[in-house]
Amino acid sequence: MILVCGEALIDLLVGHPSGAGLSSDAVPGGSPFNVAIGIARLGGSAGFLAKLSDDFFGQLLRQRLAAAGVDTSFVVPSALPTTLSVVVTAPDGQPHYAFYGEGAADRALQPSELPAILPDAVTAIAVGSYTLAVDPTATAIAQLVARESLRRTISIDPNLRPRVIGDVTAWRPRFERLLGHCAIAKASVEDLDHLYGRGADLHAVASHWLARGPRLVVFTRGEHGAIVFRGAEILERPGRTVDVIDTVGAGDTFHAALLVALDQQRLLKPDAIEAAPLAAIARAVDFAIMASSITCSRRGADLPTLDDVESVMRGSNG
Repeated sequence: MILVCGEALIDLLVGHPSGAGLSSDAVPGGSPFNVAIGIARLGGSAGFLAKLSDDFFGQLLRQRLAAAGVDTSFVVPSALPTTLSVVVTAPDGQPHYAFYGEGAADRALQPSELPAILPDAVTAIAVGSYTLAVDPTATAIAQLVARESLRRTISIDPNLRPRVIGDVTAWRPRFERLLGHCAIAKASVEDLDHLYGRGADLHAVASHWLARGPRLVVFTRGEHGAIVFRGAEILERPGRTVDVIDTVGAGDTFHAALLVALDQQRLLKPDAIEAAPLAAIARAVDFAIMASSITCSRRGADLPTLDDVESVMRGSNG
């Protein structure tokens, strides 16, 4: 099982003006929530660790997780409200977020509320997004990662939300300390722009990250695909052309699919990642690119199932 830790919230997807107001859809979301759903839809085993509200939205989030086949036994209930995220999509398909979550449940997980012992079924832990930066949840996740990193594979995707994090430069040392416990680090070039300045040198950043501990570093580049760094090896994989509706959830889909594909090849272990043929890593990255491209062709974070991906792959090969 891959245990995903972090936020679950409600995305208000704002559309065009309609009558006296704005049209919108309220849908379950949050980067780690999407990753957990994505893992389950793609045939993997997923659990979700977070603090969820008992309000209507929180109940909906828990129901969606359970309906997808995600283990919700790690969820900590709370009387605090659910975070709301307003999402407006630009003409190029890029989403812009505004978060309303002060005092919300997902930011309030205490270290004392972590499971004292994780079951043996949990072989990997995935973390990411703004709950890595807001306390007490950030401290709780950091403690869990440090505690479990010698026994389980840790994967991280910063998936930065500067409006929530605030001073990203001040947060960067905290993030880099987390890297020291991670076997896999995945990020978008937009994340790197926020962390290190626009136009950051991907090779230099990858070298810096690898020196801190990860065995595999993957940077996604939108329609240009992904670039992978493992030790001194560098692998570039092309993107897939699709009619983009929006890119909401694309990075989450990539992260979920990458972990599932590595796990299916029995590579979701630090030593296995290091020793695997580069072709096996390429297969996992190609699967992740395919899955994320499907999400881009849909409105909102509508992550694909394994059947969806295999159907598109059959069509591409035909």
